[in-house]
Amino acid sequence: MPEVRQGQAPQPLARQEFHLQFMRSFTDPTFEPVQAALAQVEEIAWKNYQDGRKSPVTQKAGSEFADPDYDLSVEWKATRDRLLVAEQRQKDPQTRSRVLLIIGAARNDGSCPGEISKTFRMSLWAKEVLEAAQIEVDVLDLSQLISGYDLHIHPCKGCVSTAMPLCHWPCSCYPNHGERQVNDWMAEIYEKWVAAHGVIILTPTYWYQAPSVLKLMIDRLVCADGGNPDPTTTHGKKAAEAKALELKGWDYPKHLAGRAYGLVVHGDVAGTESLRRNLADWLDWMGLIDAGKQSALDRYVGYYESYADSHATLDKDEAFQEEVRNVARSVAAAVGQLRQGALHKPDEAITPARPK
Repeated sequence: MPEVRQGQAPQPLARQEFHLQFMRSFTDPTFEPVQAALAQVEEIAWKNYQDGRKSPVTQKAGSEFADPDYDLSVEWKATRDRLLVAEQRQKDPQTRSRVLLIIGAARNDGSCPGEISKTFRMSLWAKEVLEAAQIEVDVLDLSQLISGYDLHIHPCKGCVSTAMPLCHWPCSCYPNHGERQVNDWMAEIYEKWVAAHGVIILTPTYWYQAPSVLKLMIDRLVCADGGNPDPTTTHGKKAAEAKALELKGWDYPKHLAGRAYGLVVHGDVAGTESLRRNLADWLDWMGLIDAGKQSALDRYVGYYESYADSHATLDKDEAFQEEVRNVARSVAAAVGQLRQGALHKPDEAITPARPK
């Protein structure tokens, strides 16, 4: 059995450090009249932190899990149950086709930027095309992370690198109430992905790479590629049990495979092509199907021109606007073919020599 290597994590916070960390959320003078009440809440939070109360409300897993007597988080179970319903609906041939539009820009006019993003405008063009094709459109605007109250996509903790079965589908790392890692948006986002027949990601390029709001989501989707749908098999986060389970043989299930995808990547100076390739490689790896040559687009809007005029520049670039619409048209066509059984990955029946 491989050794579980330990010794990296820092020591838990001391009481005074915890106090300072806790009170940073209440520096506004309007909280001064309730300092006594906050002190009471802090004392409970301190005790919960010490006791490691990650999932304070649990229920017995039940007969559908490997260990029926395991105390399963009710929050994880609720998310998982919603995914099962979404998957059933997604596979029902009587339901309308559904495409998820993901806005990867961090900018919106509800916070510091003061203006809508160009990516948001592109999503409207794609949405119009899809709705004209009688496709149900679900919009995921990741810029809400900069303007939504206490809304988070917490970072991936990398459980998969300890052992694949330690990475649960859906993710069970959050919420962690004892460490105040709560209000995680991914529980809702997983459901959106599962419910979709196709996905279009529209994103700008930040420093040659995906914006942080998009990358957070991408990392947290690792559980969709090989993740363990039964946390009772590892009794939560028991690393040794997960290692043993993987070494016995793991099939690395691709939970989102078979959906169509399209990409719109834009920038102003550099990096659009490499980002588009990175996103396509990631989606291909997860088993999604590209919707054809016109479904993956990378372009510059106002190459080396001013940021201040970029919306006006986009207004003038009618060819680019039509290319964005063509991405949506391509995905709409691919979704139709997928649901009719006419579109398949040519190698879908071939077993990988190195499954992972």
